[in-house]
Amino acid sequence: MTRSFPSEFLFGAATAAYQIEGAAFEDGRTASIWDHFARIPGAVINGDNGDVACDHYHRYADDVALMKELGLQAYRFSTSWSRVRPDGGPVNAKGIDFYSRLVDELLEAGILPWLTLHHWDMPQAIEEKGGWTSRDTVDRFVEYALSVHDALGDRVTKWTTHNEPWCSSFLSYTGGEHAPGRQSVRDGLLASHHLLLSHGRAIQELHARDAALDFGITLNLTNGEPADPSDPADQDAARRIDGQFNRWFLDPIFRGQYPADVVEDIRAIDPEAVAAFESAVQDGDLAVVSTPIEFLGVNYYHGEFVSGHETDRPAPVGEAPSDRPKRSPFPAMEGVHWVDRGFERTTMGWEVDFAGLRNLLVRVSEQYAAPAGVPLYVTENGAAYDDEVVDGEVHDAERVAFVRGHVAAVLEAIEAGVDVRGYFYWSLLDNYEWAWGYEKRFGIVRVDYDTQQRTVKDSGREYARIIASRAVEPAGV
Repeated sequence: MTRSFPSEFLFGAATAAYQIEGAAFEDGRTASIWDHFARIPGAVINGDNGDVACDHYHRYADDVALMKELGLQAYRFSTSWSRVRPDGGPVNAKGIDFYSRLVDELLEAGILPWLTLHHWDMPQAIEEKGGWTSRDTVDRFVEYALSVHDALGDRVTKWTTHNEPWCSSFLSYTGGEHAPGRQSVRDGLLASHHLLLSHGRAIQELHARDAALDFGITLNLTNGEPADPSDPADQDAARRIDGQFNRWFLDPIFRGQYPADVVEDIRAIDPEAVAAFESAVQDGDLAVVSTPIEFLGVNYYHGEFVSGHETDRPAPVGEAPSDRPKRSPFPAMEGVHWVDRGFERTTMGWEVDFAGLRNLLVRVSEQYAAPAGVPLYVTENGAAYDDEVVDGEVHDAERVAFVRGHVAAVLEAIEAGVDVRGYFYWSLLDNYEWAWGYEKRFGIVRVDYDTQQRTVKDSGREYARIIASRAVEPAGV
């Protein structure tokens, strides 16, 4: 049975500056942590970097025309801190002008611009002064946010402070998988707090300027599920993953406190790291972190099916098979083991679980968003597959099914009473996939990196059909 979406529901697609823009050192832009990290031997597959990427900096008008052709109602993009305020210094007029032109192009095409201030590309010069482990970076981020608002606040109404602070802290400062590549529990904890503090501070400053704008944050969230719900060890493993992945960010944003059980889990492993973290959380900080937001962005890619007993599935210690040593991004994962439940997987090795998205939205709504009166948006959801070009076309049947199933799962959440107001597929374009370089393709539009030719995949056509009809079939899972 085909069912329809509410008339106000937004369909869009998402990208990130470093992953698509290219022009890495043009018009005053200087190195970000990713420009630096990509040049560390063994950090990124094939030594790939984002110097050119999808050349969106020069091809943005054509890309916006493509968005219009697909029927996108909204486009979620990020501004590059290193382009707007190179090295964290004064505003770069040429850099901010690019985003002004992009916003104008979107508005002319009838597409809502949805701006993310930080999608992981902090200036390398700021990292060298401590990065997110330094409280001073909070001030630098607020300066940057205000600079972007100076230029775009008259036309952009939807503002996201950070994309996936779990990745910017634990995956980057504890696990070493992402830039800057540190491997420290202490540094990950400090980074997580300063990211959240900068989120609250930026919203307070921007709201003071214009209370009519909508501000929020995007979290990558998962379902921490016990392999055997009746087994106390499995239950505890799921609690710990949920705590370190979800509640570490949801609780301070919505409840003004860090989850006490997770703090104690980490203290048992690294008491010095927790002591440093507790010293960094100053009086009044959590009141700032819990500044009310107008929306919460939810990024969903897969679930976590775990046990407290040893299994034959290795723990995820960094995603990309690079030569550079890494460690678990979870500060306290001892005794947590992953279980394979036999689901179909993407080429990232991630399970395809349509029902997981519905269940996650219901849980986040009931426990956090709905009591605060905050609507949800699925700001990222996507899949990498080994696409092939056949006679100039890409018949990506697996991604077609992925899009259809997850969009249907969002509708099922709405029908269950969840206030979900939009869905953004990740990603509009194949792009630079961080430590994977150009090995993985998530786009509904294929990019030939040699010629920069864009080819709409079957999944892009299917998404355009869903948008045009505003209807989808049941997920079936």
